[in-house]
Amino acid sequence: MVSNVAQRPLPLWQPSKKQLEEANLTQFGHYLKKLGLLQNPYDYATLHQWSIDHSDLFWSSFWDYTKIKAQTKGSLVVDQSAHIKDWQWFPEARLNFSENLLCAPAVSNTASNQHPSSNNNPEVIVSYLENGTRRSITREQLDTEVNQVAHALLEIGIKIGDRVAGFLPNIIEAVVAMLAATKIGAVWTSCSPDFGISGALDRFSQTQPNVLFTVRYYYYNGKRIETDPKTQRILDQVPSIEKAIIVDIEPTKDKPTFEQSAPSSSQDSKYIAYEKLLRPRPPLSFQTLPFNHPLYILYSSGTTGLPKCIVHGAGGTLLQHKKEHQLHAGLSAGDTLFFFTTCGWMMWNWLVSALASQVKIVLYDGSPLFPEADSLISLIDKEQITVFGAGAKYYSSLEKAGARPKDKFELSSLKGILSTGSPLSEESFDYIYQYFKTDVCLSSISGGTDIVSCFALGNNTLPVYRGELQCAGLGMEVDVFNQSGESINSQSISDPLGELVCKNSFPSMPIAFWNDADQQKYTQAYYKQFKGVWAQGDYIKKTSHNGYVIQGRSDAVLNPGGVRIGTAEIYRQVEKIEEVEDSIVVGQDWQDDTRVILFVKLKPAFQLDQALQSKIKSTLRQHATPRHVPALILDVADIPRTLSGKLVELAVRNIIHNQEVKNKDALVNPEALEYFKNRPELQED
Repeated sequence: MVSNVAQRPLPLWQPSKKQLEEANLTQFGHYLKKLGLLQNPYDYATLHQWSIDHSDLFWSSFWDYTKIKAQTKGSLVVDQSAHIKDWQWFPEARLNFSENLLCAPAVSNTASNQHPSSNNNPEVIVSYLENGTRRSITREQLDTEVNQVAHALLEIGIKIGDRVAGFLPNIIEAVVAMLAATKIGAVWTSCSPDFGISGALDRFSQTQPNVLFTVRYYYYNGKRIETDPKTQRILDQVPSIEKAIIVDIEPTKDKPTFEQSAPSSSQDSKYIAYEKLLRPRPPLSFQTLPFNHPLYILYSSGTTGLPKCIVHGAGGTLLQHKKEHQLHAGLSAGDTLFFFTTCGWMMWNWLVSALASQVKIVLYDGSPLFPEADSLISLIDKEQITVFGAGAKYYSSLEKAGARPKDKFELSSLKGILSTGSPLSEESFDYIYQYFKTDVCLSSISGGTDIVSCFALGNNTLPVYRGELQCAGLGMEVDVFNQSGESINSQSISDPLGELVCKNSFPSMPIAFWNDADQQKYTQAYYKQFKGVWAQGDYIKKTSHNGYVIQGRSDAVLNPGGVRIGTAEIYRQVEKIEEVEDSIVVGQDWQDDTRVILFVKLKPAFQLDQALQSKIKSTLRQHATPRHVPALILDVADIPRTLSGKLVELAVRNIIHNQEVKNKDALVNPEALEYFKNRPELQED
């Protein structure tokens, strides 16, 4: 007799008994048990529930466990006297973010410290350029250079609360400049030089930085790209910038000095060579500041208007990142972390914070697929990387390029793989376990610039299931709401899809939006949809093992015939089609309804003929539902994405409805939007 009960899916990976016992999460559970706060240190569900039922005890205990460096912690953990979005965490605490990264104590758990270095002054940051240039800096050198640059900023006139901006590639000097600025209480804000000039101006003209760190050029996809014209425009149009500090990304003795090759402009008096800042200086004290002192200003992608300027506090960012690095990513002193990012994506801020856990970080600037598709993977063996991360698009690109990392590299140091930026498809899960490594914890993670951290992420004490984010973060009361604001129970209803929400306060919530004195923009962004509950704007479902599957952005959800469809549901099936290199799906207003339009970028030598259209439609019909089958499939030469690799469904939707796309400079390839304009097929029945 055949059972009609669906079989429980098997995990792709689960920790061994030894891995479970040595995990940082388990060690933290033992710590809580000794304090009498937790009974079972091995049960994550119990630990997570305790962390939200007693969030004050959780964050306070983790502060002590992870040895946050502070002048004072204070006796009050959280002031709950205001609206939930305005709760004040550790209101009496005083600390310095930079000090916690530069003078980091060892991670409390020694059981998982598998890679301690016998060198008393090991490399702490390694930096690669696309052309293969490798540079490194030790912790002692980093402390010295940060001190020198901090002195220089004070001499320029930078004060507590002033903004220091980076228009920099992902290089060591970007980290130094951030740490120097935050050492003296300034606020760091940055974007990558691959931003269009309008994109950079849209950001810096709002936050009015006082100093700009920049470069003369950078490398991408085999080309040297000059940045002097952009720097000049920024200086011309952002008058608050008093000095532009020029970093040489390839400092060598045989090249001309900056003065010999300096840009000639009306702003000559503002330029300073970075190397001029590096001279002997006496030790400078770290400026101790309140827990919620502004640390970073991050920017939303801004594809539908001016980017939001999101202000994050020092203490909340530090505490949340240490939690995610140590407890969720399983990083300990002596480990090495890599994440492919630019200085314009919040993952750069996340990566750099690993210094607070005595973790070596590896930086890379350039195309991730140049000169070969698997060039980044070679860094795992070269630097003995233990946790490797990149955007979901990177892994699908590797698969489509036919890369087989395990056949070419040893990967013996690798214990964790991270993915974010967009949902990681089920096929990419399969690919990573088949062609990277079988004994590795693959963590698809999701949060955002909004919280400079994650709502749902990885956990090396739990199994990994195909297509799923493993768990909600500790201290984060994540839930799924329907449109009426009711919690969805995935076990009892047929359609468990809904909005990702967070029902409690947490330390890394933004402290403000810049120039939003009455908090109207802040409230509108996160608290308009459900009163008193943070709505992230992701369309999601919770699984039977308390994992999550992201179905795309909720503002991009398709609604044909009144049925809500997450875009990721369609992408997962289209990615199976070998002829398709990339795709984007949007809804078109049509005859008082919405019809689904799928645009595909095909691999070379393929055409979108009737046979291929039928193949795509039958795949969607068979593996999804007839509702997922697009009304039209159209080919385009390229698919627009943001600089962090995210698809821009709303921008494409605007284009096909003859509406303006207000901020094309948020895209890595804005010219791709032209392929969607005035398509005659969109006017036909």
